Amino acid sequence: MADKKVNPIKWVPTAYFAMGLPFVVLNMVTVLMFEGLGVDKTLITFWTSLILLPYTLKPLWSPFLELFKTKKFWVLATQFVTGITFVLVALSLGLPCFFSIAIGLLAIVGFSGATHDIACDGVYMSELDEKQQAQYIGWQGAFYNIAKIVATGGLVYLAGMLIKHFIDKGAESHDANVQAWMIIIGLLGAIMILLAVYHLFMLPTGGKSKDGKRSASEVGKELVDVLLDFFRKKNIVYYIAFIILYRFAEGFVMKIVPLFLKASRAEGGLGLDVETIGLYYGTYGAVAFVLGSILAGYYIKWLGLRKALFHLCCIFNIPFVVYTLFSIYQPTEGWLICSGIVFEYFGYGFGFVGLTLFMMQQVAPGKSQMAHYAFASGIMNLGVMLPGMLSGWLCEKLGLWFDKPGGFEPFFIFVLFATIPAFLITYFVPFAHTEENKK
Repeated sequence: MADKKVNPIKWVPTAYFAMGLPFVVLNMVTVLMFEGLGVDKTLITFWTSLILLPYTLKPLWSPFLELFKTKKFWVLATQFVTGITFVLVALSLGLPCFFSIAIGLLAIVGFSGATHDIACDGVYMSELDEKQQAQYIGWQGAFYNIAKIVATGGLVYLAGMLIKHFIDKGAESHDANVQAWMIIIGLLGAIMILLAVYHLFMLPTGGKSKDGKRSASEVGKELVDVLLDFFRKKNIVYYIAFIILYRFAEGFVMKIVPLFLKASRAEGGLGLDVETIGLYYGTYGAVAFVLGSILAGYYIKWLGLRKALFHLCCIFNIPFVVYTLFSIYQPTEGWLICSGIVFEYFGYGFGFVGLTLFMMQQVAPGKSQMAHYAFASGIMNLGVMLPGMLSGWLCEKLGLWFDKPGGFEPFFIFVLFATIPAFLITYFVPFAHTEENKK
């Protein structure tokens, strides 16, 4: 708790692990949890998408955090809030109206997690100089993605094992799911609380608040000016459309794929158990994502972003055909299903880097670069959230219209058509900032 200098290796990995965990749980793990508890997929996809709205809106309150306390205070407060709220979610799962209560609590986790992102990045940028930021950026990204593997791989796999264990002990399927997910979500809460206690001693302050220098009204006026400046940028309308459409198809796919993998074969799914999904989708897939992200960086460095961007868009969107083929032929071979998931996740990681770098190099540059990158990231999250909210409803409607149980086959065919706008807008996207301009 003292102001002594702490080696960044003692807090950067754990802080970014704590950043990744709530987001991945809200985005992915809750989908499988609610499905196992018998919630309709239209409700699952809508509400588990909507609770991510704070990650889109967080730039609007980020400047105000600097007016009060320290960045460390906000990191610790949000980690404690997230941990305690996860415990409350776990306790709610056995109640008759569990879904409404759990969604309300998870919305609190979403707001807390988004605020944690702001404060944690603030500590990182305040405490480390440029050389150290470059030195530890790999640790930052690695442990954010390790959180993804732990949540969607390890904890989902453990949930599957617990479900089987309780069923073997004589519990009904629903009761087994309730007991298993209460343990998993409770464990998540304990992890977040333990991380908060650890950071109480290891995390640097990130600097004092600026409450004596600026008032809330001054910060608000500055935020409006920065926001207006963002919308005055050259090609900004095209860029906003590009940011939204690049991941448009992914927004539809993200929530449905876990449901498709778990749905019975009679319902048009692949009939995988939770344990297997955790292994294929959450572990091997997440590792493939990390590998794709790393290799994409070298590919862009070799070819340049302008030449590489359309290739990256293709590599990002074309692998969605895997799920279309899976929904048509419903393979039973585990190695084939796992290979398809790994292929899609590798393309996801490889292509995602292109959008991130474009926002950094083409959308963000200017006098408010950090804020404008945050706005662009918020627009990107919104572009994924909105189709995610509609995906369950659309899947059910397409199933009814084409008389396909579960609706997965016509849904994944629709997703292929949803990739077309991404190809067109990426092919013609203008570059406002060239290397020559930057020099």
